[in-house]
Amino acid sequence: MNYCSHCGASVELTVPDGDNRERYICRQCGFIHYQNPKIIAGILPWLNDQILLCKRAIEPRRGLWTLPAGFMELGETTREAALRETWEEARARVKQPELYLVFNIPHINQVYMIFRGELEDTNFAPGEESLETRLFSEADIPWRELAFSSIKASLTQYFIDRRDNHFPVHMEDLQLSISNR
Repeated sequence: MNYCSHCGASVELTVPDGDNRERYICRQCGFIHYQNPKIIAGILPWLNDQILLCKRAIEPRRGLWTLPAGFMELGETTREAALRETWEEARARVKQPELYLVFNIPHINQVYMIFRGELEDTNFAPGEESLETRLFSEADIPWRELAFSSIKASLTQYFIDRRDNHFPVHMEDLQLSISNR
């Protein structure tokens, strides 16, 4: 950040009085620009013994497979964001999605909130951000073609939990390299 979004003057990175972290502070108006993590919301959509995946049509990781997920927008809940992203990327609808996985990824300032939900039907199709959508059984998951390590971790945990038919909420801190988000 170089300039204040309130007055346009230059900012400097320093620790404000009474704080313990560096923040961008406007040299002219004194406004402190707090930066917070981005929330990524998505759904692990399942039907019978299969998972719906999307092949990405956009960067990063174009051409690789992922769960339908994306950045939460202002004015929506995490569940609403997950449902919206599932519709936008896979034109799919799910029944009563429930929170399943929370991944904290502090080095890229992101929090992933993955819900789990049963597909309402097999009427799905690629949205604007997807090249392809397809149901995969566990044996057919394209493990080497997954876009992000968080997706691999989500699918791995799901198949472990599915064996016991027990799906508790999981929280994990992921330390991923930026090239393997």
